[in-house]
Amino acid sequence: MTVANGRSLLAIPGPTNIPDRVLQAMIRPAEEIYSGPMVSLTDSLLGDLQRIFRTRGRTYIYAANGHGGWEAAISNVLSRGDKVLVLASGRFAIGWGQMAAFMGADVEVMDGSWRASIDPAAVEERLKRDTAHSIKAILMVQIDTASGVVNDVQAVRRAIDAAGHPALFMVDGVASLGCMPFEMDAWGIDVAMSASQKGMMTPPGLAFVAANDKAHKAHETADMKTLYWDWTARQGKEHYMKYCGTPPEHLLFALRAALDMILEEGLEAVWKRHALLAAATHAAIGKWAEGQVISCNVTDPAQRACSVTPVLVNGADSEAIAAYTQKICGVTLGSAIGELSGRAFRIAHMGHVNAPMVLGSLSAIEMALKALGIPHGEGGVTAAVATLAEGAGLPFGPAVHEVPENDLAAPTAPV
Repeated sequence: MTVANGRSLLAIPGPTNIPDRVLQAMIRPAEEIYSGPMVSLTDSLLGDLQRIFRTRGRTYIYAANGHGGWEAAISNVLSRGDKVLVLASGRFAIGWGQMAAFMGADVEVMDGSWRASIDPAAVEERLKRDTAHSIKAILMVQIDTASGVVNDVQAVRRAIDAAGHPALFMVDGVASLGCMPFEMDAWGIDVAMSASQKGMMTPPGLAFVAANDKAHKAHETADMKTLYWDWTARQGKEHYMKYCGTPPEHLLFALRAALDMILEEGLEAVWKRHALLAAATHAAIGKWAEGQVISCNVTDPAQRACSVTPVLVNGADSEAIAAYTQKICGVTLGSAIGELSGRAFRIAHMGHVNAPMVLGSLSAIEMALKALGIPHGEGGVTAAVATLAEGAGLPFGPAVHEVPENDLAAPTAPV
């Protein structure tokens, strides 16, 4: 018997659920690309991306996925042979470093944990040993979607400053932009990148890069540049060169609608919504963990991402849980990747997501645990509901009012 018929729920960490408003924005004819509305659209998107990245630096839009954003960031500021320090906290910073190595950089990986954040003290110590300042760039992710670790970008910046090191600070915000605080200028980030398919609520296919003056100074002498990614070419007067050719028009229409939704809700409100939904998810897992089988991959609650939670399964079949939620309940969970492959599943709570969606995912998981006979503490969903009820508050007064004592007297019999 299945209860999956109805609208299915996608709870994977990208692509995320696309709002109807964003989908509808793409149902329109194409525009002429050299003047008029498309030029205005591009200007508005680049300006609003500055608001999302929280920067006065230049922003760029690429017809690419996040890996394309990685290459755009690297190629515009580095030269072949430049030394790059990669701060590992899962899979994706390492992947960015592998791309830099493929392009000709000398890459050093600072090993980290799949279960904990980057250690700023270790970063400071490594940079202090680089007295010749041979390291030209430092790469890290704010949230690693494979491990579920969130890194303290501001703390790493302080470590770089404490070491007195001039390297470019480059941050991947693919799983964090539009989900949690990202303060490019205030945190001293020189190059930031992200993509459309997670917190930005837009179909896959767009990558975003933001760069400050220091990055643009490095760009002047970088020799990894190629025309497609080149910032200089994209700063030209011809509108089509903002995309090095025909703009991905319908994705841009979608992005415009998504940015409107984010800015209408308020960026800070979006961050708070994600934090609360993540807290509810972690509360549920905390109850399930009493059965000694289910647990959060990241042990310190302060280091858990607000956008995705990998759930370890010890002594049971994680893939059976995901198969059950999909086939019986219509909820698709994220598969674990990298070191967690075959030992976990991932719950995404990012982008266009609300309380019923998260509670639906958690309920399907709890149903699977019961049906499959997997030991777990009772009341995970109840704990999530309590967290949401406490955190969301009331938009109006309490529903139950005190009744004056004289109104509690026994009613008189009708005459």
